[in-house]
Amino acid sequence: MRTGNRQMKSLLFMISLNLACSTVEFAIGLFTGRIGLVSDAFHLALGSGLLTFSLFAMAASQRKPDHVYTYGFQRLNVLSAFTNTVFLLFMSFSLTVEALHAFIEDESEHKHYLVVSAVTNLMVNLNGVWFFRNYARINLVYKKAEDMNYHSICLHVVADSIRCVGLIWTFWLLSLGVNNAEALCMGLVSCSVFMLVMPVFKASGGVLLQMAPPNIPSSALTKYWEQISCLKDVTQVSEARFWEVVPGHVVGSLLLEGKQGMDDGAIVEYVHGLYGDLGINDFTVQTDYI
Repeated sequence: MRTGNRQMKSLLFMISLNLACSTVEFAIGLFTGRIGLVSDAFHLALGSGLLTFSLFAMAASQRKPDHVYTYGFQRLNVLSAFTNTVFLLFMSFSLTVEALHAFIEDESEHKHYLVVSAVTNLMVNLNGVWFFRNYARINLVYKKAEDMNYHSICLHVVADSIRCVGLIWTFWLLSLGVNNAEALCMGLVSCSVFMLVMPVFKASGGVLLQMAPPNIPSSALTKYWEQISCLKDVTQVSEARFWEVVPGHVVGSLLLEGKQGMDDGAIVEYVHGLYGDLGINDFTVQTDYI
């Protein structure tokens, strides 16, 4: 951590604050018999665990490639981003269930004590929002794998801040005598978190599933496929595969089948020039003859 960058040190500080708050909240919940405080403490502890994994991904991704991990460890940042978004989607689902339960049972008046915890957690989360404020936009263009991880961390603390604001808003509406205040507020928070997280969930999941890079139009790939197929002595183009190892590092491969005596050197150079214009960093062309 002494050699870590500013984001790593900021994240470590935020994790420490979260763990301190969850420990105090858990102890108070056990002492007073408030199940809501104990549950919220476990939520904070789980969130801290995921942020700790994000911190580990930041540190481990700086290691150089070796003979086993030939592409290096940058994909840990993508995995961390995906894990964060899965947790937030689960939180969105649990808030929906909580809202439905509050609407049916109307037990919200028994949870006023959570407002103190919500205010405390909000103060901690606002520190995290400030640390990662440069990654607060919903649709962010990822130039590096670290950007995706930083973005997911920022959305993590933003989503938890929205949850805290929802609890505070619930308390205020209940004090005004508004019926079904908890169901209304938690429902809105659930929808907000879901819409906030889905872009990162799709982006990180797409990288892990080796989908075609979103920054390369499919029309361009189809166009170049047709151009190569029309080349002299080329009989078939197949197994065209393009994916991102990490954001900013696109890999591609192509199989060309041609006639005997085909000038494969010139054709391969031409193909590399075409796909190089699309920003593909690592491209392999395999030739075969019939």
